[in-house]
Amino acid sequence: MNIFGSIIKNTLTLRKRFERGNDLSPITKQKKQLVKLLKQAQYTEFGVHYQFNELLENKKTVEHLFQQQIPIFTYNKLFNEWWHKTLEGQLNVCWPGKVKYFALSSGTSETASKRIPITADMLKNIKRTSIRQILSLTDFDLPNETFWKGALLIGGSTKLTFKHQYYEGDLSGISAKHRPLWFQRYYKPGSKIAAQKNWNKKINQIIESAPKWDIGFIVGIPSWVQLLLEKIIEKYELQTIHDIWPNLNLYIHSGVAIDPYKKSFEKLFSKKVTFMESYLSSEGFFAFQTRPDQGSMTLILNGGIFYEFVVFDENNFDENGEIKDGVKTFLINEVQAGVDYALLISTCAGTWRYLIGDVIRVVDLEKCEIIITGRTKHFLSITGEHLSGENMSKAISMTANYYNVELNEYTVCAESYGNYFAHRWFIGCDETIDANALKHKLDEHLRAINDDYDTERTSALKEIFVEIIPNQMFLDFLKFEGKVGAQIKFPRVLKGEQLQRWKNFIAQ
Repeated sequence: MNIFGSIIKNTLTLRKRFERGNDLSPITKQKKQLVKLLKQAQYTEFGVHYQFNELLENKKTVEHLFQQQIPIFTYNKLFNEWWHKTLEGQLNVCWPGKVKYFALSSGTSETASKRIPITADMLKNIKRTSIRQILSLTDFDLPNETFWKGALLIGGSTKLTFKHQYYEGDLSGISAKHRPLWFQRYYKPGSKIAAQKNWNKKINQIIESAPKWDIGFIVGIPSWVQLLLEKIIEKYELQTIHDIWPNLNLYIHSGVAIDPYKKSFEKLFSKKVTFMESYLSSEGFFAFQTRPDQGSMTLILNGGIFYEFVVFDENNFDENGEIKDGVKTFLINEVQAGVDYALLISTCAGTWRYLIGDVIRVVDLEKCEIIITGRTKHFLSITGEHLSGENMSKAISMTANYYNVELNEYTVCAESYGNYFAHRWFIGCDETIDANALKHKLDEHLRAINDDYDTERTSALKEIFVEIIPNQMFLDFLKFEGKVGAQIKFPRVLKGEQLQRWKNFIAQ
């Protein structure tokens, strides 16, 4: 069968070369994308209200007029003013036609899941970007058999719920109905198991079926993929996952930073597995890694999405991560490398100047390569320390490597400390380690990574505390919150009511 893998790989290489003919500049691609979106939506209720037809009369400056004429929307503002009408079955609200599907987001930043509209045009663009990602695999040093073996997708339930006027469910379930027929030959765990809504039952069914499959690559969020592989190894008394899936060569991950999990995955593999990052959310497929051994992803500029960027600092966001009025937004040709930006998107799903909640950093302007540095609401700056999700994950990874232990799960909060302030870390570890020693090493790494943090540790940020708890407690809390599934991530920063519920939970 290796000859078929070689044929598939060579076919993908030829097609990728053909698709590289587009040499337009990033801003030209984005401007064409915006004009296309405005043309399609100009006769919708939203488009008429904000006079899209007038914007289209001035194509030379359409992107700047668009920024001036349409306000920035958060989820609640967009839902309360516009999207609620689509749930009621109204047509042509923010995008032409009727919205048939709504994706339930993981609700990482909020207590409840959000309903994100998914249109036929968005599904088409997600499919196209997925094909681009598959084509890019030929640039990675993967054995031919990888392209012929099974693809295990650890996603949410593909079974959707009908709500009178629409269907709702996981994006993976909505997308499953539009996968190309040729992919079914490779797709695991198969339609029956994928439709299972009970997460624990689904995991057990995958474990039972594991010996029947020959998996070439896995797609999923690190925490749940790690849990699944550990359970398979335990069930069949294996040394590593390669004892049962010898052709596993690729892991496509997303959702959270991979660094804290890499040490754990190393113990699960007996041979090299290539890691590839992708940036896919309920709102669209934004980016994926196109170059091996690079910790960055290429932003997709012609995939049904128009991007704007807001510098993520105290001038533009308050202490709760809420965007302020009157902020300046930048286009793709105006961003600077090394600066953290909150992302605004306008899409072919009727999402307009929408603050998605992610914070990114452009690391290569020419190639439009980005990294995700955190969430607008998942950061700490109670004294001006400006501690990002990227800082946290990097420091945790460095500390884990120093002590040669696995530190996969963690969360952190800010609290008062006399007349000053402190950070309290809750770190998952199932090995014996001295919490006080770990605290000092973690603090040392944070100070080396972040100059603002280092400065504040000599003034208002007087102390940090570390509590070591079993990893299982993080999973148990998600179950307690009713958030168990392939798309669910544990929030790296806890605030407000969610923080209090967490403290009450671990105190039981």
